[in-house]
Amino acid sequence: MRTTTVGDVRILLPDLDPDDLDRVTELADGLTEASVDGASWRGVQLEDYRIRGSRITGGDLSESTWEAGGLYGCEITRTDFSGATLVGMTIERCAITGSRFTGTRLTDVRLKDALFDDCRFDYATFQRVTAAGSVAFTDCTLTHGTWSTCRLPGIALRSCDLADLELNSCQLAGSDLRGSRLHGLRTPLDNLSGVTLAEGQLPDLTRLAVDALGLTVRTD
Repeated sequence: MRTTTVGDVRILLPDLDPDDLDRVTELADGLTEASVDGASWRGVQLEDYRIRGSRITGGDLSESTWEAGGLYGCEITRTDFSGATLVGMTIERCAITGSRFTGTRLTDVRLKDALFDDCRFDYATFQRVTAAGSVAFTDCTLTHGTWSTCRLPGIALRSCDLADLELNSCQLAGSDLRGSRLHGLRTPLDNLSGVTLAEGQLPDLTRLAVDALGLTVRTD
Protein backbone atom coordinates (compact mmCIF):
# COMPACT_ATOMS: atom_id res chain seq x y z
CA MET A 1 0.00 0.00 0.00
CA ARG A 2 1.02 3.63 -0.52
CA THR A 3 -0.35 6.91 0.71
CA THR A 4 -1.04 10.14 -1.12
CA THR A 5 -2.09 13.48 0.30
CA VAL A 6 -4.54 15.93 -1.29
CA GLY A 7 -4.69 19.09 0.79
CA ASP A 8 -5.28 17.78 4.30
CA VAL A 9 -6.76 14.50 3.09
CA ARG A 10 -4.49 11.48 3.42
CA ILE A 11 -5.54 8.51 1.28
CA LEU A 12 -4.35 4.92 1.53
CA LEU A 13 -4.02 3.46 -1.98
CA PRO A 14 -2.85 0.20 -3.55
CA ASP A 15 0.70 -0.22 -4.84
CA LEU A 16 0.30 -3.01 -7.34
CA ASP A 17 3.23 -4.81 -8.95
CA PRO A 18 2.32 -5.84 -12.53
CA ASP A 19 4.50 -8.94 -12.20
CA ASP A 20 2.24 -10.21 -9.41
CA LEU A 21 -0.94 -9.90 -11.48
CA ASP A 22 -2.51 -12.49 -13.77
CA ARG A 23 -3.57 -11.26 -17.20
CA VAL A 24 -7.27 -11.94 -17.78
CA THR A 25 -9.98 -10.87 -20.21
CA GLU A 26 -13.10 -12.47 -18.71
CA LEU A 27 -15.03 -11.39 -15.61
CA ALA A 28 -15.72 -14.95 -14.43
CA ASP A 29 -16.99 -15.08 -10.81
CA GLY A 30 -14.77 -12.23 -9.62
CA LEU A 31 -11.32 -10.81 -10.16
CA THR A 32 -8.48 -11.04 -7.66
CA GLU A 33 -4.92 -9.87 -8.39
CA ALA A 34 -5.74 -9.56 -12.08
CA SER A 35 -4.46 -7.31 -14.86
CA VAL A 36 -7.05 -6.38 -17.46
CA ASP A 37 -6.16 -4.34 -20.53
CA GLY A 38 -8.68 -3.07 -23.08
CA ALA A 39 -11.51 -5.45 -22.17
CA SER A 40 -15.02 -4.57 -23.37
CA TRP A 41 -17.78 -5.40 -20.88
CA ARG A 42 -20.27 -2.87 -22.16
CA GLY A 43 -23.81 -3.43 -20.82
CA VAL A 44 -22.78 -6.24 -18.46
CA GLN A 45 -25.08 -7.04 -15.51
CA LEU A 46 -23.19 -7.60 -12.24
CA GLU A 47 -24.67 -8.54 -8.87
CA ASP A 48 -22.63 -8.81 -5.64
CA TYR A 49 -19.52 -8.82 -7.83
CA ARG A 50 -16.09 -8.04 -6.34
CA ILE A 51 -12.82 -7.00 -7.91
CA ARG A 52 -9.83 -7.06 -5.53
CA GLY A 53 -6.19 -6.07 -5.87
CA SER A 54 -6.49 -5.66 -9.63
CA ARG A 55 -5.50 -3.22 -12.35
CA ILE A 56 -7.92 -2.33 -15.15
CA THR A 57 -6.68 -0.20 -18.05
CA GLY A 58 -8.70 1.00 -21.03
CA GLY A 59 -11.76 -1.02 -20.04
CA ASP A 60 -15.34 -0.48 -21.18
CA LEU A 61 -18.10 -0.85 -18.57
CA SER A 62 -20.40 1.70 -20.16
CA GLU A 63 -24.16 1.12 -19.85
CA SER A 64 -23.48 -1.62 -17.30
CA THR A 65 -25.40 -2.29 -14.09
CA TRP A 66 -23.48 -3.16 -10.93
CA GLU A 67 -25.42 -3.94 -7.76
CA ALA A 68 -23.61 -4.62 -4.44
CA GLY A 69 -20.07 -5.95 -4.25
CA GLY A 70 -17.42 -3.44 -5.26
CA LEU A 71 -13.85 -2.48 -5.98
CA TYR A 72 -11.17 -3.08 -3.32
CA GLY A 73 -7.49 -2.16 -3.62
CA CYS A 74 -7.68 -1.52 -7.36
CA GLU A 75 -6.08 0.79 -9.89
CA ILE A 76 -8.49 1.83 -12.66
CA THR A 77 -7.14 3.85 -15.60
CA ARG A 78 -8.83 5.24 -18.73
CA THR A 79 -11.92 3.09 -18.20
CA ASP A 80 -15.39 4.01 -19.44
CA PHE A 81 -18.28 3.83 -16.93
CA SER A 82 -20.48 6.28 -18.85
CA GLY A 83 -24.20 5.56 -18.60
CA ALA A 84 -23.58 2.85 -16.00
CA THR A 85 -25.76 2.26 -12.93
CA LEU A 86 -23.83 1.59 -9.72
CA VAL A 87 -26.02 0.63 -6.75
CA GLY A 88 -25.10 -0.36 -3.20
CA MET A 89 -21.47 -1.01 -3.99
CA THR A 90 -18.24 -0.06 -2.19
CA ILE A 91 -15.15 1.60 -3.68
CA GLU A 92 -12.32 1.21 -1.19
CA ARG A 93 -8.56 1.82 -1.40
CA CYS A 94 -8.83 2.57 -5.12
CA ALA A 95 -7.11 5.01 -7.46
CA ILE A 96 -9.28 5.82 -10.48
CA THR A 97 -7.55 7.95 -13.10
CA GLY A 98 -8.54 9.42 -16.47
CA SER A 99 -11.84 7.54 -16.47
CA ARG A 100 -15.27 8.54 -17.74
CA PHE A 101 -18.48 8.55 -15.65
CA THR A 102 -20.60 10.71 -17.97
CA GLY A 103 -24.27 10.19 -17.15
CA THR A 104 -23.42 7.49 -14.60
CA ARG A 105 -25.90 6.93 -11.76
CA LEU A 106 -24.38 6.18 -8.35
CA THR A 107 -26.89 5.24 -5.65
CA ASP A 108 -26.06 4.15 -2.07
CA VAL A 109 -22.38 3.92 -3.02
CA ARG A 110 -19.84 3.87 -0.17
CA LEU A 111 -16.42 5.47 -0.71
CA LYS A 112 -13.40 4.89 1.50
CA ASP A 113 -9.77 5.76 0.70
CA ALA A 114 -10.75 6.58 -2.88
CA LEU A 115 -8.98 8.94 -5.28
CA PHE A 116 -10.60 10.10 -8.52
CA ASP A 117 -8.06 12.01 -10.65
CA ASP A 118 -8.75 13.63 -14.03
CA CYS A 119 -12.13 11.87 -14.34
CA ARG A 120 -15.31 13.07 -16.04
CA PHE A 121 -18.53 13.00 -14.00
CA ASP A 122 -20.52 15.38 -16.23
CA TYR A 123 -24.28 14.75 -16.09
CA ALA A 124 -23.70 12.09 -13.41
CA THR A 125 -26.18 11.54 -10.57
CA PHE A 126 -25.02 10.89 -7.00
CA GLN A 127 -27.78 9.77 -4.63
CA ARG A 128 -27.02 8.85 -1.01
CA VAL A 129 -23.31 8.51 -1.78
CA THR A 130 -21.33 8.33 1.47
CA ALA A 131 -17.69 8.93 2.36
CA ALA A 132 -16.77 6.40 5.06
CA GLY A 133 -13.12 7.48 4.95
CA SER A 134 -10.72 9.67 3.00
CA VAL A 135 -11.96 10.66 -0.47
CA ALA A 136 -10.55 13.07 -3.05
CA PHE A 137 -11.55 14.32 -6.48
CA THR A 138 -8.71 16.14 -8.28
CA ASP A 139 -8.88 17.83 -11.70
CA CYS A 140 -12.29 16.24 -12.31
CA THR A 141 -15.17 17.57 -14.41
CA LEU A 142 -18.42 17.45 -12.39
CA THR A 143 -20.50 19.79 -14.55
CA HIS A 144 -24.28 19.44 -15.01
CA GLY A 145 -24.48 16.69 -12.39
CA THR A 146 -26.87 16.25 -9.47
CA TRP A 147 -25.87 15.23 -5.93
CA SER A 148 -28.76 14.41 -3.60
CA THR A 149 -28.69 13.42 0.09
CA CYS A 150 -24.98 12.69 -0.03
CA ARG A 151 -22.84 12.52 3.11
CA LEU A 152 -19.35 13.55 2.07
CA PRO A 153 -17.78 15.38 5.02
CA GLY A 154 -14.09 16.17 4.86
CA ILE A 155 -13.54 15.18 1.23
CA ALA A 156 -11.23 17.06 -1.13
CA LEU A 157 -12.65 18.57 -4.34
CA ARG A 158 -9.48 20.21 -5.64
CA SER A 159 -9.19 21.95 -9.02
CA CYS A 160 -12.49 20.49 -10.22
CA ASP A 161 -15.08 22.08 -12.51
CA LEU A 162 -18.37 22.33 -10.58
CA ALA A 163 -20.24 24.50 -13.10
CA ASP A 164 -23.98 23.73 -13.12
CA LEU A 165 -23.54 21.01 -10.50
CA GLU A 166 -26.70 20.86 -8.37
CA LEU A 167 -26.43 19.96 -4.67
CA ASN A 168 -29.54 18.94 -2.73
CA SER A 169 -29.44 18.10 1.00
CA CYS A 170 -25.74 17.26 0.92
CA GLN A 171 -23.29 17.34 3.82
CA LEU A 172 -19.85 18.66 2.87
CA ALA A 173 -18.68 20.08 6.21
CA GLY A 174 -14.89 20.18 6.42
CA SER A 175 -14.44 19.59 2.69
CA ASP A 176 -11.68 21.33 0.72
CA LEU A 177 -12.92 23.02 -2.47
CA ARG A 178 -9.86 25.17 -3.12
CA GLY A 179 -9.04 25.68 -6.78
CA SER A 180 -12.42 24.39 -7.98
CA ARG A 181 -14.62 26.36 -10.33
CA LEU A 182 -17.80 27.37 -8.48
CA HIS A 183 -19.33 29.62 -11.14
CA GLY A 184 -22.79 28.27 -11.95
CA LEU A 185 -22.85 25.90 -8.96
CA ARG A 186 -26.49 25.44 -7.93
CA THR A 187 -26.95 24.85 -4.22
CA PRO A 188 -28.56 26.20 -1.07
CA LEU A 189 -25.86 27.88 1.00
CA ASP A 190 -26.22 25.42 3.89
CA ASN A 191 -24.80 22.66 1.68
CA LEU A 192 -21.51 24.58 1.76
CA SER A 193 -21.46 25.02 5.53
CA GLY A 194 -17.97 24.44 6.91
CA VAL A 195 -16.13 24.02 3.58
CA THR A 196 -12.69 25.49 2.86
CA LEU A 197 -12.28 27.92 -0.05
CA ALA A 198 -9.47 30.05 -1.46
CA GLU A 199 -9.71 33.83 -1.48
CA GLY A 200 -10.10 33.88 -5.26
CA GLN A 201 -13.34 31.87 -4.97
CA LEU A 202 -15.11 34.49 -2.84
CA PRO A 203 -16.66 36.36 -5.81
CA ASP A 204 -18.38 33.16 -6.92
CA LEU A 205 -19.53 32.52 -3.35
CA THR A 206 -20.91 36.06 -3.23
CA ARG A 207 -22.92 35.42 -6.39
CA LEU A 208 -24.28 32.23 -4.84
CA ALA A 209 -25.31 34.16 -1.72
CA VAL A 210 -26.99 36.90 -3.73
CA ASP A 211 -29.01 34.33 -5.68
CA ALA A 212 -29.86 32.21 -2.63
CA LEU A 213 -31.06 35.15 -0.58
CA GLY A 214 -32.85 36.87 -3.43
CA LEU A 215 -30.87 40.06 -2.87
CA THR A 216 -31.11 43.08 -5.12
CA VAL A 217 -27.76 44.74 -5.72
CA ARG A 218 -27.91 48.36 -6.86
CA THR A 219 -25.17 50.81 -7.75
CA ASP A 220 -27.17 54.04 -7.30
